[in-house]
Amino acid sequence: MEKEANDFSTKSRETLEKSGRRNFTAKYKRDVLIEVDACRESEDISALLRREGLYASHLATWRRQREAGEIDGLTPRRRGPKPRPRDERDQKIQSLEGEIAKLRSRAEKAELLVALQKKASEILGIALPDPDRIS
Repeated sequence: MEKEANDFSTKSRETLEKSGRRNFTAKYKRDVLIEVDACRESEDISALLRREGLYASHLATWRRQREAGEIDGLTPRRRGPKPRPRDERDQKIQSLEGEIAKLRSRAEKAELLVALQKKASEILGIALPDPDRIS
């Protein structure tokens, strides 16, 4: 008797897995709509909906999407803001900024090399020409 009560309480605590939202591919939607269009009577459509586990609202939505455009209506739309086309000026500015960064990096390296040459010449006792006198 106690065993039956324990089984009942355990079963009542079990939770079912939460089902997620169903996503239908464009091919599946097209196939179902073609099959529905081939049906002669409403009973056939009802049987098809039961077999596939669909609702009549699915058909209404998919038909509306199909009328809007075969490809656009049946492929899932990307969410979020639409990407803006890049302006040529923005691209030019970005490329010039990248070029400036590269040139700055090269100039810093060149200055470090010059400083290294100066230190090496001081250590070795080699006299370097004065840059003011060269010009």
